[in-house]
Amino acid sequence: MKPLDVTDHSRDSAGLTYVYPVVSRRAGGVSIGINLNPNNACNWRCIYCQVPNLKRGSAPRIDLALLERELRGFIDILMHGDFMRLKVPEGTRQIVDVAFSGNGEPTSAKEFPLAVDLVDRVLNETGLGGAVKLRLITNGSLLGRSHVQDGLRRLGELGGEVWFKVDAGTAERYRCINNVDMSPGLVVRNLRRCATLCPTWVQTCVFAIDGEGPTDEEVSAYLEILDQAGIEQLAGVHVYGLSRPSMQPEADRLSNLPEDRLEAIAGRVRGVGLTVRISP
Repeated sequence: MKPLDVTDHSRDSAGLTYVYPVVSRRAGGVSIGINLNPNNACNWRCIYCQVPNLKRGSAPRIDLALLERELRGFIDILMHGDFMRLKVPEGTRQIVDVAFSGNGEPTSAKEFPLAVDLVDRVLNETGLGGAVKLRLITNGSLLGRSHVQDGLRRLGELGGEVWFKVDAGTAERYRCINNVDMSPGLVVRNLRRCATLCPTWVQTCVFAIDGEGPTDEEVSAYLEILDQAGIEQLAGVHVYGLSRPSMQPEADRLSNLPEDRLEAIAGRVRGVGLTVRISP
């Protein structure tokens, strides 16, 4: 296994089915990823997505026993082996979270709430309970499903948090960036519901398409979604640029914005009263 860095979030780096390590620039250390979509299936197709061979669909049935064995084994390697010294850059050699992320929308797995309980139990039994954050990285589109709400409620009870993707403020922009038909009203309802179940950060990827970043009007529409969802309910916003190459057909059309433009957009978000963390 090659050394980890923030530009490579390969889900098969450890040779496991469900568990993979990354160095997360936003979390600030080693994140143990839980990939509930090893079939590379997602209900969205974001044009900046780094997953190769991405296809439309849902997570397959999850082998919870295998997930537990992999997680226990990899935690043991991180805590008692020389993985941190050999594979992790100095200054990031700490486990900061276990994150449900991976190669598709993790909440599409029917076993999602069971997986949340499983991870919590393993963390407690390995001495990491309370020291390592539980996170869900989601597009938030399946919040209407009862098993998703159950999983989020449990995540909230355990002191976890959600990073909820909001990349646009208009239906047209959602079609362009995420390749889904998503009305702003539905995003508002899903985001509001998520924030009532579990502490929620909005995560927003900001970049240029064919050299053009979001217009001022598009940023205003985005801010309207946050406002309608309830500024006071949100923990804050992660504004980030492209750190890993897209594996989608639009890859050649995408580029990072200048940092001053990213900062200007973040400034508008701060202006409505939200905490903002920037990762260029």
